[in-house]
Amino acid sequence: MTDRRVLTWPRVVLAVVACMGTAAFFGVLPIGHPEAQEAPAQARPAGPPSGPIVPVSVTNVVRMDVPILLRGLGTVQSMNAVQLRSRVDGLLQEVSVTEGQEVKKGDLLAVIDPRPFKALLDVALARRKQDLAALENARTELVRYTTLAQREIASKQKLDAVQMQVSQFTAALGANDALIAAAELNVTFCYIVAPFDARVGLRLVDPGNVVRAAEATPMFSLAQIRPIAATFTLPQSALPAVQAAMALGSLPAVAFSADDKTELDQGSLLTIDNAIDIATGTIKLKASFPNANNRLWPGQFINMRLKVGTDAGALVVPTSAVLSGPIGQYVYVVKPDATVARQAVEVARDNGKTALIAKGVEEGQTVVTDGQSRLQSGSRVAVNDPKRPAAAATPSGGLGAGKAGG
Repeated sequence: MTDRRVLTWPRVVLAVVACMGTAAFFGVLPIGHPEAQEAPAQARPAGPPSGPIVPVSVTNVVRMDVPILLRGLGTVQSMNAVQLRSRVDGLLQEVSVTEGQEVKKGDLLAVIDPRPFKALLDVALARRKQDLAALENARTELVRYTTLAQREIASKQKLDAVQMQVSQFTAALGANDALIAAAELNVTFCYIVAPFDARVGLRLVDPGNVVRAAEATPMFSLAQIRPIAATFTLPQSALPAVQAAMALGSLPAVAFSADDKTELDQGSLLTIDNAIDIATGTIKLKASFPNANNRLWPGQFINMRLKVGTDAGALVVPTSAVLSGPIGQYVYVVKPDATVARQAVEVARDNGKTALIAKGVEEGQTVVTDGQSRLQSGSRVAVNDPKRPAAAATPSGGLGAGKAGG
């Protein structure tokens, strides 16, 4: 057995040497040899990257003028609103309008029985005639007694008495004039007219009821809805930008629905409140809207956007193209070979739909807007939409500074 193992070992050594020589002859080197690590890279032919093709949606980075919009929550309110109550006590004789009717300034709304007040006016007019006749008589007596006193036929005392009667009836005539004016005013109060163009609210008092001037319940309300106003708040940090923009001219304002999806009307800023709310650190503003289609209604909650300027030539992409990670915000840029590369970006503003890029991409680059969850740098992609629609921003739906004004 010992002699056989001794004879076998040299054969094994010879076989190993023969294999190494064959490998050297065909250019094959052992694993781990420095040249063996470089050989695959040198010998591998050029071709597309390996891995699955990921379907994605893309868009182009575009350069455009983007409005700077400040966003805030607001409430619609009437330019003018009144609760109609009677200014005299009496029977509500007639309501000349219907609920929901739109009326013009000066239109008759309701009638309170005017007969008692007309009767008082007639009494005041009659007393005036009576006092006017007495005054004329006293003046005649004054002329007569003045002549007699000059001839020393009438006494000075009688002359003074007649002069006092003239003054007394003159004062009574003035009081009568005041009573007549008050009576005429009460008659006027019996006919209630619209103080401005408005819409009639729900009627709370029906004809036939007695209404009183001191009553708390109004007969109905009037609210002006064209034009209409909206108040909204912005953080105090936005005040300098608003003031600077107002110095240059009127500021456009846009009202959106409560879900911030539907544009309701376009108007302009009216004014800024005269104080900042110290409890919230916000400033209240008021805007006016023509409301031609009655899409704004008093008490309605809305989203407001106030344009305070324009970023000229800004780089814009859809918000969905911008992702966030441990290193910050980034986008996937599609390269000419249909692969993607992660590119860090700096976002100046984002309104939830469109992002303004301050740094990181260039105009014309293609970025991925959907399908990023399966991507990494070097992934191969297939574009779902070959048209590659460009990002868009409009004054009504463009970039905003966020609800915080920044």
